[in-house]
Amino acid sequence: MTYNSRLSIPKTIGCLVLALLTGPAGRSQVLPEADVFLVDLRTEKGNLRVGKPENITRRKGYDNQPCFAPDGRSLLYTSVRDDGQVDVYRYDLRQRASRRLTQTAESEYSPTPTPDGRHFSVVRVEKDSTQRLWQFPLEGGEPTLVLARVKPVGYHCWLGPDSLALFVLGEGRPDEPNSLYLARVGTGDTVRIERGIGRAIARIPGEPTVSFVHKQGTVWEIKRLDPRTRQITPLARTLAGSEDYAWLPDGTLLMGRGARLYQCNPSAPGGAEWKEVADLGAYGINQLSRLAVSPRGDRLAVVGF
Repeated sequence: MTYNSRLSIPKTIGCLVLALLTGPAGRSQVLPEADVFLVDLRTEKGNLRVGKPENITRRKGYDNQPCFAPDGRSLLYTSVRDDGQVDVYRYDLRQRASRRLTQTAESEYSPTPTPDGRHFSVVRVEKDSTQRLWQFPLEGGEPTLVLARVKPVGYHCWLGPDSLALFVLGEGRPDEPNSLYLARVGTGDTVRIERGIGRAIARIPGEPTVSFVHKQGTVWEIKRLDPRTRQITPLARTLAGSEDYAWLPDGTLLMGRGARLYQCNPSAPGGAEWKEVADLGAYGINQLSRLAVSPRGDRLAVVGF
């Protein structure tokens, strides 16, 4: 069904939400041409094999931020169509077709299935440019606010039914960078964990922990956070200039730079070094972004520019 309705943290200037023109942004900002690709993955004798990318959105325009459903049968993504609004679509892998889930006067970004399995959460750019976390019922109904007082939210990751990790925007000043927060839905309470983070926040497979990119000058590192103890440990440096990554179920990290895909396994001896596993440049991809891995680890969704 389509929806039709045409902490307080220091407020950011305007709506400079997601870096590199790939997320919530000021209404006058032009979003880039981008497509979502699906890639088959398999492991043979310990080596990752990457299949031929399939462009599932093949059209002129902006399609971005893929996220697999828990059953792996579909994925959610954001798209801008003829009306100029950023809305959420669901791609069915079996039917090989997309269906619009939202059609609102606001813009919705970063669609993510919620732990209850009945909703998906989004970062919503409201009519006054406020950016807060909302959720929509998957089968239809009105959206509701998840965290009313927390703004401006840029990205989010569910840790449990009542807890989230959040990327909260700063004001572009050195003393107020983008920060990592932990939040409780029931109380609305938040705590800042780290400053100077990247946009990719993800659950680490097989652990009650979450990963994020910590940006310290020219050194960017993927780090682990234990939400219970708030202990932070480094895992691996990112590829130069890259911040988007995804986890395979076995603890392998995937990251792109240019059209090339790399892997590393921080838990393996000597595994923190990045190794190239595929060059996707021959398939019309110049720059890989926004990686997402299916629950079984047999498919990779990437955004290609």
